[in-house]
Amino acid sequence: MRILKTIAEAQSACTQLRAEGRTLGLVPTMGALHEGHLSLVWAARTVSDMVAVSIFVNPTQFGPNEDFSKYPRTFETDCAMLEREGVDLIFAPTVEAMYPAGANTFVVVEGVSDRLDGASRPGHFRGVTTVVSKLFHIIGPHKAFFGQKDAAQVAVLRKMVRDLNFPLQIVVCPIVREGDGLALSSRNRYLSETERGQALVLHRALIAVEDAASGEKSAERLIEIARAVFAEELGVRVDYISVVDPDTLKDVADVRGGALVAVAAFVGSTRLIDNVVL
Repeated sequence: MRILKTIAEAQSACTQLRAEGRTLGLVPTMGALHEGHLSLVWAARTVSDMVAVSIFVNPTQFGPNEDFSKYPRTFETDCAMLEREGVDLIFAPTVEAMYPAGANTFVVVEGVSDRLDGASRPGHFRGVTTVVSKLFHIIGPHKAFFGQKDAAQVAVLRKMVRDLNFPLQIVVCPIVREGDGLALSSRNRYLSETERGQALVLHRALIAVEDAASGEKSAERLIEIARAVFAEELGVRVDYISVVDPDTLKDVADVRGGALVAVAAFVGSTRLIDNVVL
């Protein structure tokens, strides 16, 4: 396994691999890896000759009052995990390399970036699309792997890839959960024991909606069902409960044609997200 710290190293190594006819899969991460990230690595390994993982805590996707400074950084542990999983390349650039002095070019996917997490976290998706487009240019993967838990991010990135004609495929992998249903997240480590129990309400609300949707098709009514479940957990503050088209993230009136049900909530000071596709 090679650990590449500079953009030049990464470009050179990946250009050589493509010249050799190797197919290259990329798993972009911010580190603090867990089984959800590893599921993306496993998926990449099944369809790629070589797998690259980026580890970069991207400052431009954090708001001024968010957790950039305290976001967990576990680089040595992450590298050991990835080596055990047979990853070929780790790209771990510095902030200065990715955003050199004077850099002021950003990638913005208008419209879809302003919905769900984009509405709650203004500028968040501008940071995501900018850094991911940089990674795509540097690594040049044939396929890039993302988790369904970040469904809004997936919708934004898919549109970016279509609109800017990136020659790659985005592969979306299922949400990985703990045995009790909690979606894996690097931010789960912020939760106290009490808060972790409270966080299960996100999954309970989604299950209630999924069960109800076998007969109830009104998005408004399904949102009411989810809100009733959240109301049972007084320590959790809802950010949003939305029933949307999974591609455009626009609200839908009913779910007869399928829909994404997405929730975000604060458990203590920790913001968590989850979703289910109907």
